[in-house]
Amino acid sequence: MAKESSRLFSLESIPAGDAEAINHLKQAIAGGRHWYLALLGAIGLWTSAEEVYNDRTYHYLIDGEAFDWLLLAERLCETVDSLLPEDERDALLFHGIPPLELNASEVKELIGDKKYGQYLNYFYGITVEEALLLAVQEEIDKERRVQGLRSKSQSSDEAYLRIYDAAGEALLIQSRQEKSYAQLKSITLDELKEFTYWLFKYRLKRCEKARIASDTKKALDYLKRQWQQKGVFKVLATDLAPYDRA
Repeated sequence: MAKESSRLFSLESIPAGDAEAINHLKQAIAGGRHWYLALLGAIGLWTSAEEVYNDRTYHYLIDGEAFDWLLLAERLCETVDSLLPEDERDALLFHGIPPLELNASEVKELIGDKKYGQYLNYFYGITVEEALLLAVQEEIDKERRVQGLRSKSQSSDEAYLRIYDAAGEALLIQSRQEKSYAQLKSITLDELKEFTYWLFKYRLKRCEKARIASDTKKALDYLKRQWQQKGVFKVLATDLAPYDRA
């Protein structure tokens, strides 16, 4: 009983838009709507860019621009956990594989144009930027193998130099200085996402359009290979998939 009271108090204490989103999710599923469509509808109603829930801080909007939809999906799924098919829920939250394939128009209708635009910022600014770094590291590792070198310890540092013309450590220091963050020896997952998005904008400001297009293609090709191998999707709308799932 105390647990139920705690949940009720939590719902009453959050912003009205967020409470509406949670109620929408519960009522839509109870009314027979597919849980994933109900979830996207709730995401569209959600208003908070960040929150503290159950002693955990959630940052849904990176740098006020990039929307981490899977993080919000995880948060909302907790509120209806017993109503969701476990295999479908886990496939979405752990592997980014949605139970339904929707195109961009369908997704926009459910979450709204603004959130969809913020999702694109996250996809290209964080998901694709991470893939670019990994793709270049992969190229460097292949080059080193051809040269008879086995160590991979320097491939990450060299990848930053090739992409951004600066060392990763120096870029992190610069990013923290701009944001007035402490210069710590470690980095949290939330700050890593912010840093990756900062790198994306840093690269766009300094690189020629042809190089930006080439790097984006390289990153998407890398994602295509990885997702095909691992069965991971991580794309909200099928229009963005860098490969044909069929």
